[in-house]
Amino acid sequence: MTSFVLLACIMASSGGLIFGYDIGISGGVTSMDSFLEKFFPSVYAQQQADSSASQYCKFDSELLTLFTSSLYVAALLSSFAASRVTRVSGRKLSMLIGGMTFLAGSAINGAAVNVFMLILGRVLLGIGIGFANQSVPVYLSEMAPAKMRGTLNIGFQLMITVGIFAANLINYGTASIKGGWGWRVSLGLAAVPAIIMSVGALVLPDTPNSLLERGFAEEAKKMLQKIRGTDDIQEEYDDLIAASEEAKTVKSPWSNILQNKYRPQLIMAILIPFFQQLTGINVIMFYAPVLFKTIGFGGEASLASAVITGIVNVFATFVSIATVDRLGRRALFLQGGAQMLISQVVVGTLIGLKFGTSGEATELSKGYASIIVLFICVYVAAFAWSWGPLGWLVPSEIFPLEIRSAGQSITVSVNMFFTFIIAQVFLLALCHMKFGLFYFFGGWVVIMTAFIYFFLPETKNVPIEEIILVWKQHWFWGKFIADEDIHVGEHAFKNTSA
Repeated sequence: MTSFVLLACIMASSGGLIFGYDIGISGGVTSMDSFLEKFFPSVYAQQQADSSASQYCKFDSELLTLFTSSLYVAALLSSFAASRVTRVSGRKLSMLIGGMTFLAGSAINGAAVNVFMLILGRVLLGIGIGFANQSVPVYLSEMAPAKMRGTLNIGFQLMITVGIFAANLINYGTASIKGGWGWRVSLGLAAVPAIIMSVGALVLPDTPNSLLERGFAEEAKKMLQKIRGTDDIQEEYDDLIAASEEAKTVKSPWSNILQNKYRPQLIMAILIPFFQQLTGINVIMFYAPVLFKTIGFGGEASLASAVITGIVNVFATFVSIATVDRLGRRALFLQGGAQMLISQVVVGTLIGLKFGTSGEATELSKGYASIIVLFICVYVAAFAWSWGPLGWLVPSEIFPLEIRSAGQSITVSVNMFFTFIIAQVFLLALCHMKFGLFYFFGGWVVIMTAFIYFFLPETKNVPIEEIILVWKQHWFWGKFIADEDIHVGEHAFKNTSA
């Protein structure tokens, strides 16, 4: 790996900051009394009027959840426009559009005087996230050498966790600002990661894959030599050329992606982000302060607990960076799933034992509350080295060039759709399912772990334009791919077949 590639990937990964910052900031802001009193007075009045109300239903408000979830509808829809921009104009332009739109949304939210401005700002933030999440993982997978692709791609998830942690720290600090305007600082500071991403998009080099896709063959070869640090790149370049020629025959990636030979990738692009959201992670990350406050923590204590989970999230991601290209994707998926399941069962049981089904207010001892936080941290750590980074890595590396932009758009749109659903119904579900909500997500973790065990082949160390060979050799997916469908890496195919 050359220093040129490392620096480019670090800069591109900063696109994850805007997603992470938003995930972390919204839950903290919606737990601030000054924010609720100004924009959601009914929720604020409900909290103040009846302290004996069910702990599960204290924050149940459709308008409040719309503030959080409106962003993800915008991200879902914008990802389709981002697909065309990424394919026709390159990955860099998509990143720039994402950064600038996010910047505009942060300014409107920080200056908001009514709910309309809040929602408008959230929509612009969502458009920015849709463009960033569509282009950044693809850029990282294309720039990285095969043996380091997992490590470098997870830089995107690392930046998401850094953004979440920074947001938690900022919320903790701004909640105590006198005058009740701390929430403006929290929302307005989203401009910082937006500026970082926008500047990065201006200075980043194009990937060889993107240059070839747009007809710049000579520039692509020179860029490949530069990022690999050697002139001996003919074999990899030939695979890129073959992939590019195949891509040129595809007039509509959206219709081609439905062909049988792309069935494995299409299924993964739908189910992996679907499962990622049903791990229940956004219950923790969106609403960590709200959740901790709901289960008996005070206002400042709930924000402090969210900071703790943010720290765990960041450091656990480094475990994935260090191991994903050595242990492989499957090992981390399976281990993380088992650890998340155990944690969710324990947390659900502890909350159930304390509040029962009525949710009557009761004071948690410091020891009891600490155990809950501990197991939530164990859960967050498992997600941070498994479904968190791999949910973005695997879909970004499995698609051939001719349908890569469309495939990534499907991944982003499915992710955002179910992020929206979870964000929109979580407070209502907590009110009605109570502690059983954690068992609900635990059941999904069992299903998704079994899916990975049976249907996801290992993709570590395989060049990105030769991953079709992995699908061809799989016990189930191989029947969808004919020998004549393989146009790249024929030398590798012949060797592995032999």
